[in-house]
Amino acid sequence: MKLDNAVVLITGANRGLGLAFAKEALARGARKVYAGARDPASVTLPGVIPVKLDVTNPADVARVAAELRDVTLLVNNAGIANTGGFLAPNSVESARAHMETNFFGPLMLSQAFAGVLAANGGGAIVNVLSVVSWINSPVLGVYSASKSAAWGLTNGLRHELRPQKTQVLGLHVGFIDTDMTSGFDAPKTPPGVVVARTLDALEAGADEVLADEFTQQVKQGLSAEPGVYLVPADA
Repeated sequence: MKLDNAVVLITGANRGLGLAFAKEALARGARKVYAGARDPASVTLPGVIPVKLDVTNPADVARVAAELRDVTLLVNNAGIANTGGFLAPNSVESARAHMETNFFGPLMLSQAFAGVLAANGGGAIVNVLSVVSWINSPVLGVYSASKSAAWGLTNGLRHELRPQKTQVLGLHVGFIDTDMTSGFDAPKTPPGVVVARTLDALEAGADEVLADEFTQQVKQGLSAEPGVYLVPADA
């Protein structure tokens, strides 16, 4: 799918990776960019259209899908990432919160916009996943599980939406240099680089993009013996 003349909806577009997606979409000639955020006043990028959207709120999702009938590209970017493993005292509550945003959010948005994309020729969906869709550790245990679920969602949507010619692209990446990862001492990729590689892959017709070297190494290690997922991600 080409960005030139596209109409793009980006969730969580007020900062971080979402903001980088908005900037790059405009730079590549998108005709219109809707920037979704819980607080539309937090969207300050010139040239975009702020949209009130909490991806965990079914009423918000339904309203936006009813109003934005010209969307040709949906970027499911909004997400949360809290630390903690499965045996932490608050793990159940944390898991529910992560799943609401990182899994059910993209599911509701994709379901709501499937018909819109079909009516506009098919279009595309980009789901922001993670290298921890495939590996896990006690530090990011619950978050990783939510991204694994989102990976499964992405693969399923790809098959279901293929007949209507909707491209579904999964973005796998390690740490991105945003405020969300400010507490982690690890190599980080600039958000602009991640977005450029993602949109290059989208325009090339790809189904998946591995946006940094670490993610590429992990993907190769899935079929190793022992599989890379059997070793804690922070080991």
